[in-house]
Amino acid sequence: MLAMARSCAVIGLDGALVEVEVDISNGLAAFMIVGLPDAAVNEAKERVKAAIKNSGCLFPFKHITVNLAPADLRKEGPAYDLPIAIGILLASGQITRDEQIDEYLFLGELSLDSSVRHTNGILPMVALAREKHVKAVFVPAVDAIEATLVEGVTVYPVETLGQLVAHLNDERRIEPYQRDPHILDNAKEAVYLQDMSSVRGQEHVKRALEVAASGGHNVLMSGPPGSGKTLLARTTPSILPRMAIEEALDVTKIYSVSGMLPSDVPLVLQRPFRSPHHTTSHAGLVGGGRIPRPGEISLAHRGVLFLDELPEFGQSVLEVLRQPLEDKLVTISRAQGTITYPANFMLVASMNPCPCGYYGDPVRECTCSPTSIMRYQKRISGPLLDRIDIHVEVPRVDYEKLADKRTVENSATIRKRVQEARDRQLRRFVGSKLTCNAEMGPAEVRDFCAVEPSAEKLLKAAMQQLHLSARAFHRVLKLSRTIADLACSDQIAANHVAEAIQYRPRTVT
Repeated sequence: MLAMARSCAVIGLDGALVEVEVDISNGLAAFMIVGLPDAAVNEAKERVKAAIKNSGCLFPFKHITVNLAPADLRKEGPAYDLPIAIGILLASGQITRDEQIDEYLFLGELSLDSSVRHTNGILPMVALAREKHVKAVFVPAVDAIEATLVEGVTVYPVETLGQLVAHLNDERRIEPYQRDPHILDNAKEAVYLQDMSSVRGQEHVKRALEVAASGGHNVLMSGPPGSGKTLLARTTPSILPRMAIEEALDVTKIYSVSGMLPSDVPLVLQRPFRSPHHTTSHAGLVGGGRIPRPGEISLAHRGVLFLDELPEFGQSVLEVLRQPLEDKLVTISRAQGTITYPANFMLVASMNPCPCGYYGDPVRECTCSPTSIMRYQKRISGPLLDRIDIHVEVPRVDYEKLADKRTVENSATIRKRVQEARDRQLRRFVGSKLTCNAEMGPAEVRDFCAVEPSAEKLLKAAMQQLHLSARAFHRVLKLSRTIADLACSDQIAANHVAEAIQYRPRTVT
C-alpha cells in the first residue's frame, strides 16, 4: 500500500519541500530509505521502528520502501523521523486516511520511547510552509514557540508519536499552539556583560565607537597591550540600538539552522557578538564544510564581529572578508550547489602597532626594527584596510584617569543617542531595504549625502593630499553623514567631514 507525508529540508537558510513516499508490499521483510539520505537519515530506520512499537502501534514486518523526493536533493539530519513514521502508519492502515493529510507538514526527531525531540531549522521550515500555503505544521512541543514566530501558520505541538496518531485518528485532539501576542513586549531588557562606564579615559575612542554604532561602520583600534582595546570592543554591543523584529527573525533563523538557538530563547532579541580566535579556519570564519554551515561572519549578522590581534589571523582568512564587508553576504560554492548566507555585521578589530606592541608608546621603548614593523602591518592588505571606515589609536591610559572617581557616561546614555541617529536613518531610507548609512551604495550617497560648500572644499583637499580611492571617498561621505545624524543636522558641514577624515588610516614612516 502506498502513502505520502510531507516534510521539509533546509538548504542554506531556506526550506525546500520533501515528500516522504512509503510503499509497503509483501515479500521478504526489509526497510529501505532512498532519495539521497545521509547517515543520520539512514539511521532513522532503527529509531522509527522502536518508536512505532513503543507508541502502542504495530510495526509492519514487510518490505518497506521509503522514498524522499526530490531524489536529487541531499537529505540530512533526523527531522525526517516523524514523517517517515506517519507514512508507515498511513500505508499500514493504522492511521485513518484524512483528505487534508497531504496538506500537513511533519517535522521532528523520534526517540526510542516515541517522544518527539528538538529539531534544528524549525523557523525556515515553517516559513516555507507559509509560502506553500500548508494548512498545519506538526512540530516538537519544545519547538512550538519558535514555530509560531511565523504568522499565518497553524502549529500543533507534538510530544509523542502516539499522541499524534490519536490526533490524526480523531481520538484525542491536540490543540494548536497559541503564541503570547506580547512576546516582544515581555522580553527582558538585554543584559550586557560590559558597560562603557567601566572604561576610564579613551574618550576619543568611545566617540569613534559611538559613531561606528550609529552608522554600522567598521572600526580598527591600534594601540599598545593593556590600553583597553579588548574591553572597548566588548562594550560595543551595549551601545548598539535594539533590533527590529525583521532583524531578530533573520538572526534567529541563522541560529536555528546552526543548532545554536537556546530552547528557552525562541527569538534572539540581543545583537550577536562573535569573537573567533585568530587560529580559526577559513570555513570557521565564512562558513562551509562538506555540508555547508554558517560561519562566524553569518553568526554575527546584525551584530558585532570582533577580531582581536588582527594581524595574527592568516592572510588568506582575512582576505575572504573583502566580499562580505562590501556585499553584506557570503556565497559558498560546492559541487552540490551554491548557498548564500547573510553577513551584515559590524567589524570591530584590534591590533598592536608592531610585533612587540610598543611602537609610538611614550613610556616603553619599541624594540622592533622599521622593517619588522612594516612587515607586521603589511599582514593586513590595503584593500581590506580600505573597507574599514574608522581607524583609531588607543594610547596608554594615565594613572590620573584610571584613579578618577568621577561618574563616567554609561552605555544606556550613549545608546539613546545612537538610537536617535538610527531612527533618522530609517526615516531617510523608508521604502528601501537600507537600515543604516554604512549600507549605502554610490547612488544613495549621491542622493542623501548633501554637503555644504565649505565641506566640499575640504573633501577635495583631502582627496588630493591623502590620495583617497573612490571607495575611500564614498566611505568618508557615509561616515560624515553619520556624524551629521548624531548632530541632528540635515546637511554635512565642514566639521563633520573633518572628523570623518581624521579616522582615515595613518601609515608607518
